[in-house]
Amino acid sequence: MSTEENKALVRRFYVEVTNGRNLAVLDELLAPNFEGFKVEGADHGQNHEEFKQMMTMVLNAFPDHHQTIHDWIAENDKIVTRWTVQGTQQGEYVGIPPTGKQVKITGIDIFRVVDGKIVEVWAEVDMLGIMEQLVPHDRHGPHYTATPRRDLEPRRRSPS
Repeated sequence: MSTEENKALVRRFYVEVTNGRNLAVLDELLAPNFEGFKVEGADHGQNHEEFKQMMTMVLNAFPDHHQTIHDWIAENDKIVTRWTVQGTQQGEYVGIPPTGKQVKITGIDIFRVVDGKIVEVWAEVDMLGIMEQLVPHDRHGPHYTATPRRDLEPRRRSPS
């Protein structure tokens, strides 16, 4: 397939699955040997069904989920997108009960396409930003850092 055809396939993922909420389309887009996001410490990425379950959890947690693609980079069998998602948390998300809070999430996806099917996807998502928006820490409490205080304070010049 050409680079443009690969981009069109990935565009279908965003238009029909993430924004269109039609998870059945994943059966058409994903290869049988699909490998999705790899969790730290796992020996393999998500299979087709695990990826579908993860997408279901996200779309149920954020029913007004909308993903905007800002950049597309395509070369050979890889498609890279830089995106922003906005949505309101109305369902449980990674153990956090519904908050009703609107969030804005940024990330980058890298897809690998072979023979008209997505065989792999990697994602870099600002998870710290998501957590900070859903469950902000107490900004008025003490601030802890691994940097010694003396390194944070302005240096005083010693008299010569």
